[in-house]
Amino acid sequence: MAELRWPCRGNASTDRGRVRPTFAPVDFREIASLLRLELALDLRQRAAWGGMLLYVVSAVYVSFLAVKGGLGTATWNALYWIILLFAAFNALARSFQREEGGRQLYLYTLAHPRNVVLARALYNTVVMAVLSLLSLVCYLLFMGPEPLGGADVPQFLLAVVLGGTGMAAVLTLIAAIAARAGNGLGLMAILGFPIVLPMLLAVMRASKLALDGVAWSVNATYFGALLLLHLITITLAWLLFPYLWRD
Repeated sequence: MAELRWPCRGNASTDRGRVRPTFAPVDFREIASLLRLELALDLRQRAAWGGMLLYVVSAVYVSFLAVKGGLGTATWNALYWIILLFAAFNALARSFQREEGGRQLYLYTLAHPRNVVLARALYNTVVMAVLSLLSLVCYLLFMGPEPLGGADVPQFLLAVVLGGTGMAAVLTLIAAIAARAGNGLGLMAILGFPIVLPMLLAVMRASKLALDGVAWSVNATYFGALLLLHLITITLAWLLFPYLWRD
């Protein structure tokens, strides 16, 4: 396994209890090191990823058994996003559960908190993009590809990727708040759904229009709204996380 090299950020006696400089530049080398750390930790917990994929397959299969008679396009689309929403909660709830006690303090002395949250958000975005596409493949195998017959497939795939990455951005921030409050899973479920709901409604509408085969110009408003929600969420995480990290 490649060695992780960290820039020196000070020590606990001088840095603990105060926020790092507000407008510190983004350190891309530090973010790259944090991304390698996230990947190394996940490779040690392959059973967790196997369990997450098993959840997706099980949910899709149960849905298939329940609706053998077929689904309309709107219901087919809504059911996919419901499955993906709960898969996202399962996948991202543990984002900030790894740093407990001494490990959190150790990471605090090595990395700037804004680089930490940007690395986590970027890593979770990639994870959710992959999970969204794998879930779609599984969903098509069980539920059938009939709704894609008259669809604009590139538009639909773009909606799937934007929806998955948007959930990742929102739930990364929620996971950070919940972990610092000391009640990660319970608080994340309470806070997460109301906050992710506007993005969920927008992406469901965008994907439904894509399944109907509308022109790109018609769907541009929803895609723009999704990108704006991405930007707002990442900006809030970048601004607020240093204060959460300090506590």
